[in-house]
Amino acid sequence: MILHSIPFALYFLMPFFLRLPNSGVWSSFMTFWDFFKGMILHAIGIILAIIFPVIFSILRLLFSGHSMHWFANPYLAFMMFIPCSLAGLLIPRIVWRCFPLSQDVSVLKSSKEQLADEARFWGAFGLYALLTLAYLLAGLNGGFLTFWSAAFMLPAWISFCVSIKSFGHKSLRSTACYVVPLIPFLIYSVYFGGLMAQFLIEKMGMMGSLPPPYGYFIPDAVVAATIGIVTGWCTGPLIPVAGHWLARSSIMQFLLHISVLALAISSQFFPYSTDAPKRVVFQHTVLTADAAQVVGSSYDLSVVDSNSLLFLFKHAPEVSKELHIGSELLFDTISQSRQESWVGIFPVSFLFSRSLKFPADNDDILKQYRYFPHLSSYKPQIIYSGGSRRVYLEFSLGSSKEVWVAVLNITGPLSNWSLASNILPGPESLDGGPPSYICRFSGVAQENWTFWLEASSSEALQVEVAVVDQYLVEPAKKLKSLFPNWVDVTAYTSFLSSYIF
Repeated sequence: MILHSIPFALYFLMPFFLRLPNSGVWSSFMTFWDFFKGMILHAIGIILAIIFPVIFSILRLLFSGHSMHWFANPYLAFMMFIPCSLAGLLIPRIVWRCFPLSQDVSVLKSSKEQLADEARFWGAFGLYALLTLAYLLAGLNGGFLTFWSAAFMLPAWISFCVSIKSFGHKSLRSTACYVVPLIPFLIYSVYFGGLMAQFLIEKMGMMGSLPPPYGYFIPDAVVAATIGIVTGWCTGPLIPVAGHWLARSSIMQFLLHISVLALAISSQFFPYSTDAPKRVVFQHTVLTADAAQVVGSSYDLSVVDSNSLLFLFKHAPEVSKELHIGSELLFDTISQSRQESWVGIFPVSFLFSRSLKFPADNDDILKQYRYFPHLSSYKPQIIYSGGSRRVYLEFSLGSSKEVWVAVLNITGPLSNWSLASNILPGPESLDGGPPSYICRFSGVAQENWTFWLEASSSEALQVEVAVVDQYLVEPAKKLKSLFPNWVDVTAYTSFLSSYIF
């Protein structure tokens, strides 16, 4: 606590150490005010370093057919977003090239450039010190990076001040004397920031398919903002002194040209590969009415990133042909799969948006399964004097072959059950429906499961049963095999049935 508070205390007291012995209290307050303005300008630069890549990513997607070009080639993300992030970081230095000093130069007998660099440095130092203190007070563990940034800036500033006496204030050698002590921190921050950005890029492929239109932009915006943050904390400590050399119109034009060129080149890359596949969930949904009757079946497909199923069908023509999809595919022309159909893999289904459903044949299911999973009452219900009642149920997996999980979704006035140590979980809501209680059974039981449900009133209890079987019938296996090698397909059969007690 004390160690991480030292940088902020130093920032707060430094104006008085510098000015109070010679120039008085008023000059100390003016110095602190300049330091505060330096902190605001540095914070604006960091914010612009984040905003600029986000804006560029959105503009690129407006003219591109798909998103996440960087997913299979992470270096594209760095190539696209680092130059424009650096441009944003340098904007305050260009706009406020003449720092708005509040100190009286004639009284302090120092040049404007020297006082301006001093205000910029201590402003940046104060920002990192303030962020360190904020992390600490919030109970978070991320303040070590800003703490070490402030810690390494101090010897760098001392080295710069000493070098000024030998090489002059605007000498490139003086700037080098400031940069060299920061090299260990820069190496560590680049390494740590690069790993974090790489990790985030890998996870973008399974972050979920968010609803349009904003869901299409979110992965690119998140990656752009992350690289902007990494660029800000890696190069931010250099800006107070090195910004004099970097904030030039020629360098800004170069950064912007590189950004535009990188955005144009990245659009030519395909976003997926065998090492960075597109993840697709393929569910063969079978609706049953009892132990031996199939009501209907369908192939339900969903993706877990921002490139929709339309993108998949466009680049997987064999799959489109097998599903009898025309070239002019629109979401409105195909039945959409409801969230209740995915209850077998709840809560993974929350990652899905605009899933599609295609008709499937029932005959192969009837050939492979003699009995289907079903729920039945094995004992008369008990009605208590207070109006509550207890229903005794038996759950059979039928002739399921490779059961992954079985799920009960119970809707109604459920007050207790014999499952999960008689403890009801928090209610869930599927697709805006009424609150329900979900229980999972894992594995295959030697015998049927028996349990009871207790209702607080005579109102009906609706129980939806979903059994996920990893076995696929031959037509489903054939469809799965048609997906290209850059698609990672999770395929299974889900038996759905509904009961009222």
